[in-house]
Amino acid sequence: MDSVTFVTKKTVAIFLHHPTCSTDSVNGIIKALDSKYSIKIWTKYRVAEDFFDSVDLIIFPGGDGDSSAFQQVMKYNKAHVVSFVRKGGKFLGICMGAYWADRYYFDLLKETRVVQYIKRNRADIKSSYGTTAPVTWRGQEQRMYFYDGPTFVGGDFEVVATYANGDPMAIVQGSIGLIGCHLESESNWYQKKYMQPHWHEARHHVLLSAYISDFLLESRQLKLF
Repeated sequence: MDSVTFVTKKTVAIFLHHPTCSTDSVNGIIKALDSKYSIKIWTKYRVAEDFFDSVDLIIFPGGDGDSSAFQQVMKYNKAHVVSFVRKGGKFLGICMGAYWADRYYFDLLKETRVVQYIKRNRADIKSSYGTTAPVTWRGQEQRMYFYDGPTFVGGDFEVVATYANGDPMAIVQGSIGLIGCHLESESNWYQKKYMQPHWHEARHHVLLSAYISDFLLESRQLKLF
């Protein structure tokens, strides 16, 4: 009898707290990832001590609100998240979730700060509203859903995507992945007439899944020197 190899899916834990880490964002992430990964949803309530033992990647989505909500939302679980990352667990922050990697929140980054793109010199978007931003994603020109997302300054990291002014839009620093735009966006996010032609027909979901696979959850070939 031929042997059968069973491949166990890696597990992703997505944080949900509407509207800060919104239901819309979580739903989009699930649609982008559920065929490839096992998914757990968790909220602001205290998790069990072993909750993250079976988790490979924590995702903090984007949403609507002020990043100052962090202290109240994460008062029970901040230490669990920090411990998970320090033990080698992977972290992905999208928009609001990316801001939370900064020193005033989870403090996960080495010398890198997470700042508002709209306040940067030569930023092509200057105020906070839902729109699409021209970006270069892994060498390809795209328009991606943007709502006051961050950019990243200082320190060493790998740049995966840039905004129109050249500022980083998506980066990887060790086990931390941060994205300013919303690749998980869905068709109902593009209801404004001027945005409708930029609906990506779920192609950005594919890019998000590939980003996670290539940079966070799969080992990449090391360069030989």
